[in-house]
Amino acid sequence: MELPQMPELMGLSLLLGLLALVATAAVARGWLRAEEETNGRSAGQKAIGCPPDKSLKSKKQKPQQRIRKEKPQQHNFTHRLLAAALKSHSGNITCMDFSSNGKYLATCADDRTVRIWSTKDFLQREHRSMRANVELDHAILVRFSPDCRAFIVWLANGDTLRIFKMMKRDDGGYTFTATPEDFPKKHKAPIVNIGIADTGKFIMTASSDTTILIWNLKGQVLSTINTNHMNNTYAAISPCSRFVASCGFTPDVKVWEVCFGKKGDFQEVVRAFELKGHSAAVHFFAFSNDSRRMASVSKDGTWKLWDTDVEYKKQQDPYLLRTGRFEEASTVPCRLALSPDAQVLALASGSSIHLYNTRRGEKEECFEQVHGECISDLSFDITGRLLASCGDRAVRLFHNTPGYRAVVEEMQALLKRASSESTRQRLQQQLMQAQEALKNLGALKK
Repeated sequence: MELPQMPELMGLSLLLGLLALVATAAVARGWLRAEEETNGRSAGQKAIGCPPDKSLKSKKQKPQQRIRKEKPQQHNFTHRLLAAALKSHSGNITCMDFSSNGKYLATCADDRTVRIWSTKDFLQREHRSMRANVELDHAILVRFSPDCRAFIVWLANGDTLRIFKMMKRDDGGYTFTATPEDFPKKHKAPIVNIGIADTGKFIMTASSDTTILIWNLKGQVLSTINTNHMNNTYAAISPCSRFVASCGFTPDVKVWEVCFGKKGDFQEVVRAFELKGHSAAVHFFAFSNDSRRMASVSKDGTWKLWDTDVEYKKQQDPYLLRTGRFEEASTVPCRLALSPDAQVLALASGSSIHLYNTRRGEKEECFEQVHGECISDLSFDITGRLLASCGDRAVRLFHNTPGYRAVVEEMQALLKRASSESTRQRLQQQLMQAQEALKNLGALKK
């Protein structure tokens, strides 16, 4: 048997090698096509918002899915005088404001919302609220308009004022619509407070340098006040809408009168009077509901109550009525709230609240560690029966027992001087109501 010639063997080897290359290329082409289909299907699912096929995920990716950001725990607080806790915000509450008609409480937080609460639900189990969204920003200050049909907010990132109008729906709820344009940016330093005059004639904004601006409701600056405090820590409009006051690095509170003509046209801002008596910087101050009393707290470790019902145009100075000690004010900034009748003073330092009787200057109640953060706002409702505070994601409301005791003391003193039977009956009824409230709260002193 003859063996094949050498050229024939080489040709056969080349043929077999070519067939092997063709087979390898076909297998590779099929593997690439399958890989492209898999990637394309995953990308397509992602583009249309569908969840990707779980079978396509590797085992290494599964543990990453289970990692979720845990929400911070809500601070728990209990006390026999705690009336309610409002807990719908998902961020820390920075400011709150009661409406002038007493029906609503507005709160703003860093969760980009403003909540409007119904005050008639405060002592109920459920606390309803309506939500207004603050687009692309969040509010750090909020104030109701005098007619309770709008509210203003100060924007944290925008550094300006925005107005929201409240429109009532057929179902009794409200829709909230921001005006097309925000106020122009005028302040060069962080804001410390805003306010709307109860007359509706002007808006005040104050920054931490020495600037207070008086605006009309259309966003035009009517006047600029230089407080000369070196820096402002607080400023506010009086409930009577006549005055704007400020405090700061200097040991006094300065008060200006905002003057309007008989036709409602703005005229000028003039210096009215000053509260002089502290020996260090003033942290905070507040007006009584009738603007005839003011209270202040200072870094010198004291609080003071003033009679501001004076003829300042005749150079008459306010009278100092009471001075009390509050040592915490010498080391940390403090907030202050004065009850509408000026009978009770609330002081907040850190996360604690202290209540004083302004007649006797004595501390009557103390609430420790009320919030998980430092208290950011403190205010009495318009009846003076409740004190509200915020500092974390909740508003806490307390029964004002010192206020009821002050009514008891006042009615007992007036009864001794009452001349007519009708007056005695009226005073006796008010006395019994205050005593009954204290009894129900377990705070009636024997």
